[in-house]
Parts: sequence; structure tokens; C-alpha cells
Amino acid sequence: MKDGDSQRGVKPIVIAGMPMYNEEETIGTVVTMTLKHVDAVICVDDGSSDSSARIAEACGAVVVRHRINRGYGGALKSLFIKAREMGADALVVLDSDGQHEAADIPKLLEPIINGDDDFVIGSRFIEGGGGTDMPAYRRLGIKVITAASNLSRDISIKDTQSGFRAFSKRALDVLRFDSEGMELSLEMLEDAHEKQLSITEVPTMVRYDVPKGSNFTAVSHGFTVLSWALISLSHKKPILVLGIPGLGLFAAGAAMGLNLAQNVTGQLDNYIGPGLSAVWIGVLGLSLMATGLVLQSARGFLRHLIIREFGLD
Repeated sequence: MKDGDSQRGVKPIVIAGMPMYNEEETIGTVVTMTLKHVDAVICVDDGSSDSSARIAEACGAVVVRHRINRGYGGALKSLFIKAREMGADALVVLDSDGQHEAADIPKLLEPIINGDDDFVIGSRFIEGGGGTDMPAYRRLGIKVITAASNLSRDISIKDTQSGFRAFSKRALDVLRFDSEGMELSLEMLEDAHEKQLSITEVPTMVRYDVPKGSNFTAVSHGFTVLSWALISLSHKKPILVLGIPGLGLFAAGAAMGLNLAQNVTGQLDNYIGPGLSAVWIGVLGLSLMATGLVLQSARGFLRHLIIREFGLD
């Protein structure tokens, strides 16, 4: 949000958007409640086979249609494009199944309207936030994914998997993402951090007793997003991903070798197998540590070169 807009008394254009896939049971209510807090609602119909699009339009939403299901990431790409076309000064993204409370929209918008932040996350895991009847396995999975993703970016976000988010005009203009699936939630945070967008969290409540929850199972969603987080971590901090396990393997190999050396009695043939195993584990550990160090050094050198030669960060 531009400071000049508020100073001149220009009313910002606030748009809400939501991916939508076979949500005819809930979409009408969600659109109607959301329109109380924003100027317009965009629904991206991601290949629905039911009446979701017709109901959303009847309730006042602008509908963008996908002929086939492109996934959460594909829906958000279309949503960002349409929001920019409509001249949005702020965009709020929420689920179309009723999990998010439309009454919380002003809380997400406040830091953006005030010009304090560019990217606001509705968090279940900060004081004042939460979820009704959140399954324990889901809470644990989110915390594991969040820990892995925060390691790769040196930031502290409590709820990286929240789909309730708000973006400033600057964020809409500069954020770019490639993922088509749920791993987009992490890619977007990573891109925002690299482009030095200001990110904050506000407390929100999430309902899990809606008629139809996410189309992704918790296990498949968690596996996909965690895999992406670990791959990202290996790119950003190879010394952490390779060096620490390598050190552990080297220490284990050394311990096995020392134990064998102290207990050698009788025929040496009996110790060849365990001895070779100890050597193999130790060499593997050294190899991983060396690879981690080389990749970490190469990443630092390339980053320095890019900044020096092209002025990019």
C-alpha cells in the first residue's frame, strides 16, 4: 500500500480471492460473507464438475474458469493475474470451503492498509489463533514442515501452511512462483523473503468441521510440502543437510573401527567384514561433509558474483 494513497484520502481497492473446486455446498455463503469486507471477490474455478461457478457468480463473485484442474498453485497464479488486472491495492486469499472466518479479513488487511507489511499470514499458532478440533497429527505435521522451511530461510514463521493470506500491491507485482501444488505455500514465502518483502502473522481461527475439507489428504499434502521444504533446504544450506549427517556417519564409522581395534583377538578373518563396514561408513561420512562444504562455498561465491556483477540479490 502506498503511503501517498492514505494521505490523499484515496480508498484502496481491496479484493478477496479463493481457489474453488467442487464447493457448491459452501461457496455461496463464503462469497456473501466475504463481500462484507472487500470491494470484490474473485473465485478461480479449478475445473469443477458441479455448480460452484454458477453459484459464485450469482452471489456476486468474478469467476475465472480453468477447463482442467491445475491444482492450488495454478489457481493462485490465475488469481494473482486477475487481481492485478482489476487494479487491486490489496488481495486477501482464503479457502472456499468455509474453513476461514471472513470476519478475520480486516485483521489481515490492517498491516497492509497501514503500510506496515507486504505479506500477512493468518496464523493458527500464535497467541489468539487456533483451530476448532484440529487433529493432533495435522498439528504435528504442520510444525515439522514449518521447522524445516524456516531453517532454509532464517526466518521465524509459526504457520507456513496457512492458506489465509493477504498481500500488498507491491507483493502482487513482484511475487513469482512456479509450483502448481500445495508446496506453493512455501515457495511463496521463500520468494517474499528473497525479495525483502515485510512478512507478519496475525491470529486467526480455522474450522475443521466444514462439510468438505481439503481435496488433498493430510498425508499426501504433508509429504509433498515437506519434500519441497527439504529440497529447498538442501539448496540453501547444503552444509546443514549434508555436512551434519556426514559428520554423524564419520563418527559412527570411527567408533566402530576403534571398537574393533580394541577387541581384536584370534583370527583376523572374523573382523574383515565389520572393519570394511566401518571404513565404508567413515568414507561416506567424509564424502558427505566434503560435498556439503564445496556446495556451501560455491553457493556463497556465486551469490557474491551475481551481486557484484549484476546488482541482483
